[in-house]
Amino acid sequence: MVSAGDFRNGVTFEMDGDVYQIIEFQHVKPGKGAAFVRTKLRNVIGGAVVEKTFNPSDKFPTAYIERKDMAYSYSDGDLYYFMDQESYELIPINAGSLPDSFKFVKENEVCKVLSYKGNVFGVEPPTTVTLQITKTDPGFKGDTATNATKPAVLETGAEVKVPLFIDEGEFIIIDTRTGEYLSRA
Repeated sequence: MVSAGDFRNGVTFEMDGDVYQIIEFQHVKPGKGAAFVRTKLRNVIGGAVVEKTFNPSDKFPTAYIERKDMAYSYSDGDLYYFMDQESYELIPINAGSLPDSFKFVKENEVCKVLSYKGNVFGVEPPTTVTLQITKTDPGFKGDTATNATKPAVLETGAEVKVPLFIDEGEFIIIDTRTGEYLSRA
């Protein structure tokens, strides 16, 4: 059990049959009246963000979210299969549970699969990935007056903006959270 007075960023708990994670919290002690806790919560499974206030003495059961390393094996239509690194069991995950940043993940890449009470609800790709550029326009010498970029298609099919000096066939490092080019590999 966790009380509202002990809320911290990242704490997960159950409320009204849903699992919530605290994004922001603030203990408020007004000059007149009782203290309260103002929070911004994310529904872990649904993704919705809500703001709610609590009495500091409110208690909620703690929710333990399991984060397990699994390798992305292959996709078959709307199902993406992940292999457990220990038991070698394949787990299918629906495309709707995958974040937008999953477009940067190639086969055999290790991701964190999130589950609550055995139900998988999300996938966290690695923070950075190294991918090869399969298609981009050639860059021209002297076109660097400012931070000029051009579109490039990666081996996973995702498209990113890269500096003009990057050519086809090169390996680059991408930040999966923002989808931005970081550096050459």
